Amino acid sequence: MDLFSEELKDYLASHCDAENDLLKAIDRETHLKVPMPRMLSGHYQGRVLSMLSKMINPKTILEIGTYTGYATLCLAEGLTDNGIIHTIDINAELEDMVRNNFRKSPFNDKIIYHLGDASKIIPELNEVFDLVFIDADKKNNGTYYQLLMDKVKPGGILIIDNVLWSGKVLEEKFDQNTTIISKFNLMVSKDARVERLILPIRDGLFVIRKK
Repeated sequence: MDLFSEELKDYLASHCDAENDLLKAIDRETHLKVPMPRMLSGHYQGRVLSMLSKMINPKTILEIGTYTGYATLCLAEGLTDNGIIHTIDINAELEDMVRNNFRKSPFNDKIIYHLGDASKIIPELNEVFDLVFIDADKKNNGTYYQLLMDKVKPGGILIIDNVLWSGKVLEEKFDQNTTIISKFNLMVSKDARVERLILPIRDGLFVIRKK
């Protein structure tokens, strides 16, 4: 299921701020060289992440799922002057591309790039986060969520991507991935520790505020 027509997607993209040249280059290189380029946040969602980050003005951000660094740089736009973003990814094959993208940005000194298993790295992070973005392996969304709840400050925001899963969460019969996502969404909807809403942006962003 396509939640938005191509015409509406084009309209949304044309009525928000433009990508800078580096983000355009990352988008282009990702589509040319990297498998599954659809995983890239892209122009419109990138501007949404940037706007949310700027509204929060976080001192500390955690991103799970760096991919090629596009969303990392969008989130970094909202950091305080002395802010830091930690980003975690398990794919070492993309390391050179990602580090090169970060070096070209004005946020290079604000980014701490971790390679490895996020479920092992998260407990080692001695930070309390203002903003968290989870866009990694969907089967572990629940694990990351529970590991992070004590590392997000009261009033802090968690954003989880792909929670509508191309509209498959509305189907009568679920495949394995849709079942995992549907169970995660239900868990969050019943969690008394948070306030929450799903934004029907691209593939669905779950925006969660810790009480």
